Amino acid sequence: MTELLDLARTIALEAGELAARRRREGVAVAATKSTVVDVVTEADREVERLVLGRLQDARPSDGVLGEEGASVSGSSGLTWVVDPIDGTVNYLYGIPHYAVSIALVEGEPDPLTWTSKIGVVLNPATSEIFTAEAGAGAFCGERRLRVGGPTPLNLALIATGFAYAASTRGAQGEVIARLLPQVRDIRRQGTASLDLCFVADGRYDAFFERTLSPWDHAAGALVAREAGARVTGMRGAAPSSDLIIAAEPSVAARLEAVLDELGAFDAF
Repeated sequence: MTELLDLARTIALEAGELAARRRREGVAVAATKSTVVDVVTEADREVERLVLGRLQDARPSDGVLGEEGASVSGSSGLTWVVDPIDGTVNYLYGIPHYAVSIALVEGEPDPLTWTSKIGVVLNPATSEIFTAEAGAGAFCGERRLRVGGPTPLNLALIATGFAYAASTRGAQGEVIARLLPQVRDIRRQGTASLDLCFVADGRYDAFFERTLSPWDHAAGALVAREAGARVTGMRGAAPSSDLIIAAEPSVAARLEAVLDELGAFDAF
């Protein structure tokens, strides 16, 4: 798999350079998706076309699942899961916290059943690149990553995110209001793939979010897991749009229990 990790890293770096160049030139909304605040830029589409082309040239038998519409069936049993620009709203506003995310999974491209093989997450604005290969650890550049140690929940820095639908965000906000007094603080930076990598690097104690799409967490979840985090979904299921929690195992268990008590699993 090492050559496939090298391939993903090379493509991510090229895609990140294109995204950064387009950001310098100026970015505008090209369309909206699920709601008026769920935006896509022409750069999202252009970067995805680049990634898809490079993958098809190098791996014509593999499938591809991309956020902006790229969907290619393969015959190899492997699928590349691509978010060309994760954190598009940050990207649109010039906030230097967005990512190119590329994962390789085995099996059907469904997070409930797939087996993650490779994950690469690049922040073009900072040049930080996070990589992981199943069974081989996680890295930021050449530095091996390790999740933070056990932390009491009241001292834990927790990252999260919110859905695009206004009614869902309202329900999520009510949960956060009840969670906030029980933790050190909350962070919401708007790029799930990087949030997961920050858990891997001990910059956050935990991350949780609902309503994520497969490409939002495919690569970052593997980085976090390979750094020693427990990455799980709702009540022990695999991570999915229902829920993803990533943290040092004891922190993850405590956070999941508190969220359940707060009604976070039943809020929407």
